[in-house]
Amino acid sequence: MKPEASRCRGRFRLSLSGKRAVWGFILLTPWFAGMAIFALGPFIQSFMISLGEVDLIRGFNLKFIGPANYREAFVVDERFVPLLLRTIADSVINVPIILVFSLIAAFLINQRIRGLGFYRAVFFLPVVVVSGIVVEQLFNQNIGNAMYSGLVPIVEMVFRYFGAQVATLVANFLSTILMVLWRSGVQILLFLAGLQGISGSYYEAARVDGATDWEVFWLVTLPMLTPIVLVNIIYTIVDSFTDVFNEMLFFIKDVGFSGSFRLGYAAALGWIYFLVIFLVIAVVALSSRKWVFYGGER
Repeated sequence: MKPEASRCRGRFRLSLSGKRAVWGFILLTPWFAGMAIFALGPFIQSFMISLGEVDLIRGFNLKFIGPANYREAFVVDERFVPLLLRTIADSVINVPIILVFSLIAAFLINQRIRGLGFYRAVFFLPVVVVSGIVVEQLFNQNIGNAMYSGLVPIVEMVFRYFGAQVATLVANFLSTILMVLWRSGVQILLFLAGLQGISGSYYEAARVDGATDWEVFWLVTLPMLTPIVLVNIIYTIVDSFTDVFNEMLFFIKDVGFSGSFRLGYAAALGWIYFLVIFLVIAVVALSSRKWVFYGGER
């Protein structure tokens, strides 16, 4: 009996990656429980609303109309598809800029300089102090105009020497830089944690082999940071699509809670938008198998 028992235990022995996967699911159990208790019901209810037409006069009476709301979004509504494409294009532009700036800032902050804690706090302060509805209220009180007013002399000078088209491009670029500075705090801290987690032995081995600083970055630092890069890409994508200034969110809110109060159509727009975000994240996650390096595995 003992040899058979040992053979049975050997058959069900998990590999290192299998054990990590099991522990990962165990640690995610509280999230799955919270999702099932608090979010699953509203998810299902919003999908049912997206397949119907809500009559608020009769006390939230839902009339089933099938996929008509989804058909209207792509066939009838001339505003939704261009706005969706513009939102995706903005994210495609902003996400790489935010990631590159965050990585450069993390490298600079990771250096041994005086006042290092102060610089880290400065980069992360916008995330803690002003976020979400607070930012929206500040910009409604013309704080945003005050920020952008500092760019006016630069744009006027460019307009005087190069013309309106170049001035418009410069104004858009400077506005993008301001928003990048505003929305890079979390990414900088994640990159900083990744840089500090890289063992110094890798750098010592690279120096012994005669690697230059440029080669050390591309062959040691960047491969070891790829798991953090993946996390930052997903976080930045979600943050970009759900930003408080996102025009798509304003559009969906106006459809559902302004004018005719078309809650069913607004729910359908929300589901389409959610599926687009999910597909973008799925593409990033699937492609990560080819470029993400996990130390000790491959």
